[in-house]
Amino acid sequence: MPLMPAAFIGHGSPMNALERNRFTAAWRAFGASVAAPRAILVVSAHWHIHALAVTAMPHPRTIHDFRGFPQALFDVQYPVPGLPQLAEEVADLAQPDHVDLDLNGWGIDHGAWSVLVHAFPDADIPVVQLSLDARRAFDWHLALGARLAPLRESGVLILGSGNVVHNLGAIDWQQPDGGFDWAQRFNTDARALMIERPHEIPSLASHLDYRMAVPTDEHFLPLLYLAGLAAEAQCPADVLIDGYAFGSLSMAAYTLGAHGPHVTDAT
Repeated sequence: MPLMPAAFIGHGSPMNALERNRFTAAWRAFGASVAAPRAILVVSAHWHIHALAVTAMPHPRTIHDFRGFPQALFDVQYPVPGLPQLAEEVADLAQPDHVDLDLNGWGIDHGAWSVLVHAFPDADIPVVQLSLDARRAFDWHLALGARLAPLRESGVLILGSGNVVHNLGAIDWQQPDGGFDWAQRFNTDARALMIERPHEIPSLASHLDYRMAVPTDEHFLPLLYLAGLAAEAQCPADVLIDGYAFGSLSMAAYTLGAHGPHVTDAT
């Protein structure tokens, strides 16, 4: 079985699930470039809890974990199967850290399905989600990402979903495609590390713009999993697409071991 690629997707607004734009086009192109995975393991910003857990149910529910959006978004379903066997594999690789097997509590949140409806629209590939353990430091998440590397050898596509820059309190609706200076500085420096020295991504915690770019860390943490995989493979990540939304969101996306079309326009 060929080595599966991995990716980090800046998912932005849940409305991207319904929209066709240059970012969702890049997600579709990435999915189309991938040989059919055995399963997809998603590390989403929206399952950020004080535990390490993995979904282990055979039929995960589609979670609409937002409010104030049009009914059409709440009507979206992504009825993929789960894969309890993969949950067990993840738990084994995470040792010595304990992983809770979630049999009925979570499911597929919008950090996962808003991307997957574009990348894998047929919803026929099993999906398992791994939680973000909020108790842990950046270096721990990076190391866990590296420990998951053997899954790529067994047909599992690993997908982180969040945003490198995510400050909802600073959103400027007048800048649908723009980025504030501080957002651009942080995003640019993150990009330099991802494509040159991914093992140093945790050092961004001391960046001068970190507090504005990452006021809470849940959207940044999924990037550490791709960085860990890249460091383990000794292969820097590639830029899938870059850009900004509403001043304070980075839509940057990265891939590892993928050969599909890459669009790096950051305008």
